[in-house]
Amino acid sequence: MRAELVAITGQVVSVRGQIILQKAALREMLAGLNKKNANERVAEQEFFFKYAHVSDEAIKQLEQELAELEKLRQVKMQEILKVRKFRKGLEKLRARAKEEFIKEQNKQEQKELDEKTTTSFAKNHSACVIKAVPVRYKTFNRRR
Repeated sequence: MRAELVAITGQVVSVRGQIILQKAALREMLAGLNKKNANERVAEQEFFFKYAHVSDEAIKQLEQELAELEKLRQVKMQEILKVRKFRKGLEKLRARAKEEFIKEQNKQEQKELDEKTTTSFAKNHSACVIKAVPVRYKTFNRRR
């Protein structure tokens, strides 16, 4: 996508350069006419106006091409922005998933450690446990 955008931008620059060259050529010819005396100018003005018309048409065509290229360039830029946003969203989801995974792993490890501790404590202290002596309860006869 970026390569396409770069290619389109190159075409835009090329077309703009052509427009500038066409306009500069017209200005140069007009400036050249202004420097000549009246007799020489009249003969060349006819040629200039014919050339100016053709040149104006070429400039209009180049400007239309430039407008189309600019639209295409904007479309490509929007596509790149969409992809960038999508990628950032994926990166956030990956980060959240990784955090959840780490939390779950920590919980699991803690649970295993607790079980080991409980088992170890029970084994070490089983000899110290006092045997329970059965307690005899007196029952009272209640008279009614």
